[in-house]
Amino acid sequence: MLADYLVMSGFEVRQAANGLEALLHVKRERPRVILLDLHMPRLGGLDAVQRIRAFDRTTKVIVVTGDPDQTLHDRALRLGASLVLTKPLDFSALDAALGQSSTPPAEAARPTDAAAAQVEPPAQPAARPPAPGGLVLIVDDDPELRAVLEELMAARGHRAQVANDAIAALRLIGQEAPDVVLLDIEMPGLKGSDALPAILALAPHTKVIMVSGTPNADVAKRSLAAGAFDYVVKPIDLGYLTQSVETALSMKQAGL
Repeated sequence: MLADYLVMSGFEVRQAANGLEALLHVKRERPRVILLDLHMPRLGGLDAVQRIRAFDRTTKVIVVTGDPDQTLHDRALRLGASLVLTKPLDFSALDAALGQSSTPPAEAARPTDAAAAQVEPPAQPAARPPAPGGLVLIVDDDPELRAVLEELMAARGHRAQVANDAIAALRLIGQEAPDVVLLDIEMPGLKGSDALPAILALAPHTKVIMVSGTPNADVAKRSLAAGAFDYVVKPIDLGYLTQSVETALSMKQAGL
């Protein structure tokens, strides 16, 4: 319902079913505004508010909820939410919060359910200049996938290195810190999830994109909490991966 209303109001809309998906959208697309529920699976609303604001303080977070607990509302505001609206939703208050109306927003109040809708007025698209080429380290025990990803990165103007396991990757990182690491999770010997803290310790400014053979919400959540930039699942959507790498490079070069 919120998405339909926002589209009719002229916004470009993305939707997420939980806080983890919302956080991934923030990292990939840098939305101008997020409408966020407090009670969600995988990553709750309060944790999502805190992580979103820590990641990008320019993103406006509006909580919309049916939960009447004022303590939760106050915590959301302290963690960085700009506004809390309660249900049933006063759409004039939402319009005012989004800058669509001169009417002042109704009382600062409360959170939403079901979906975190990320919106951005099409008239003012977020400008994100293309990132110049960077060094991308591809870590995977599958030689065919390494070759495909190496070719893809080269076609995008990036310098690519490859490693067939995490130990070899750590040696390369010790010699030269890459801008981005594409890190397979399930590998013989040291797993990618176990290597992630060591990679970030060696190269704290490197962006690490985890690559998994199976969708696993717990692994994704732990990886992002441990500092991974993104999480993708095989078979890899190469278009999506390319966008994620470009975003990671842009943010690293901007010092974010």
